[in-house]
Amino acid sequence: MIALLTGRLDALEADRCIIDVAGVGYLVQASTRTLAALPRPPELARVLIETVVREDAILLFGFADAAERDWFRLLTNVQGVGPKVALGILSALAPDAIAGAIAAADRAALTAISGVGPKLALRLLTELRDRAPTPAAPSPLTPSPAALPLTDALSALANLGYRRAEAQPAVERVIARLGAEAGVDAVLREALRELAR
Repeated sequence: MIALLTGRLDALEADRCIIDVAGVGYLVQASTRTLAALPRPPELARVLIETVVREDAILLFGFADAAERDWFRLLTNVQGVGPKVALGILSALAPDAIAGAIAAADRAALTAISGVGPKLALRLLTELRDRAPTPAAPSPLTPSPAALPLTDALSALANLGYRRAEAQPAVERVIARLGAEAGVDAVLREALRELAR
């Protein structure tokens, strides 16, 4: 089983990347959150790996941190949640946000995610209620929820090579347009459109 890969980031796509380790290119599927945290090719990258073995394939799923990997494991143990749906959930919600949604029995937060219908959301809430880690309590040093899209989007854009001076105004305009409750993925997507103009 492969648990960790460290190598040259050869390619970065919408839902996966290729990491070259000693001349062998590993195709790694990942959430948008993990992909945004990776450096730009051809920089050195390090990802935690969860290996899924099927009859017809060996699939590698990569994670920027242990919390995301642990949630992937929890999610894929729920009936009806395959790796693709688990990555979709992790792309839409950070690990703490998933824990918070489960603790609050917030079915709407889960059904807003592509691939998660009302029945699956109920199953997630029921099966993970006792197994999910408790979300961390905010500390005085923790940014407010409204600041998270700005901070996370700026971090992702910096990893993509944008300077803060050009990225911050674009992100602030997007948040002003979409509202502070907009998810990081939506903010990042719109900011990239603005920066491409």
